[in-house]
Amino acid sequence: MDPLRRSPSPCLSSRPSSPSTPPCEMRGPVGIEAVLDQLKIKAMKMGFEFNIMVVGQSGLGKSTMVNTLFKVWKSNPPDLGVPPPQTLQLHSVTHVIEEKGVKLKLTVTDTPGFGDQINNDNCWDPILGYINEQYEQYLQEELLITRQRHIPDTRVHCCVYFVPPTGHCLRPLDIEFLQRLCRTVNVVPVIARADSLTMEEREAFRRRIQHNLRTHCINVYPQMCFDEDTNDRILNSKLRDRIPFAVVGADQEHLVNGRCVLGRKTKWGIIEVENMAHCEFPLLRDLLIRSHLQDLKDITHNVHYENYRVIRLNESHLLPRGPGWVNLAPASPGQLTIPRPFKVCRGAHDDSDDEF
Repeated sequence: MDPLRRSPSPCLSSRPSSPSTPPCEMRGPVGIEAVLDQLKIKAMKMGFEFNIMVVGQSGLGKSTMVNTLFKVWKSNPPDLGVPPPQTLQLHSVTHVIEEKGVKLKLTVTDTPGFGDQINNDNCWDPILGYINEQYEQYLQEELLITRQRHIPDTRVHCCVYFVPPTGHCLRPLDIEFLQRLCRTVNVVPVIARADSLTMEEREAFRRRIQHNLRTHCINVYPQMCFDEDTNDRILNSKLRDRIPFAVVGADQEHLVNGRCVLGRKTKWGIIEVENMAHCEFPLLRDLLIRSHLQDLKDITHNVHYENYRVIRLNESHLLPRGPGWVNLAPASPGQLTIPRPFKVCRGAHDDSDDEF
């Protein structure tokens, strides 16, 4: 036997090597799947944060809807003797929810008084100012030389906009505000108190609202340009076809056919909140909690906050260069309410770079 001839290595395959084929085949598992367990354990220790804002006129059931979603608020009957607030006031409440060992720090921001006044000029300024103020706080923490290991996240991840069940179309106030709001935060519009409309009226109202959103370039969540793959596109297309969701909120249980259901009791029957034949509350719940919660947070950080961060850092050229350059001056109240340009992502059907 020729000593120069060597026996073939056991690692070499009989197949011809190619750039896409590794020269050595695996003989057993490496244990990469354990990374998922590590991430799960770390996430369970840290918990999750989710900040939601509800916007709409008084009497549309915003507090009841939040209680229905997260089981955290108790809906109190309104005091008819107390006049509505003269100015818009924002109230934030934080709850820690734990389910099967998973902790969620939920912050709900309510906006009582929005659109209730005779003169509603610039009534959206306190809301936009609050959203941008949370971006500013996060940015200031991020710019510190010695940063916290975990920056508290108070940024609004989702804004649920309650549309009054008029049965006609979006009001000019709704259109003007939504145009500004969708540039700043993820917006999910819903038809409030949908039980006041018949099924035919509800569907016609939805189509008119969808037409208004397209006509006025209002890009609500889930945005088509952020679909990452085919599965996302299929799921989100079904959701986009049903937005705005026709929802009904309730915080009381009733006995129906021997089982307790969450619903509203009327003279002609009980409207079951979790019954798709009665309303679309399950679609809203699945969107906010079960399927898109992390995606809402990712888009908030990578798109909306990044837009705010770029604009604020571009303003820093007015500051002295050097070590003090990172000391970005806090934003003024006027800067927090000025609408920011939002670049429309190009889809398969649009090759333009328009901005609105």
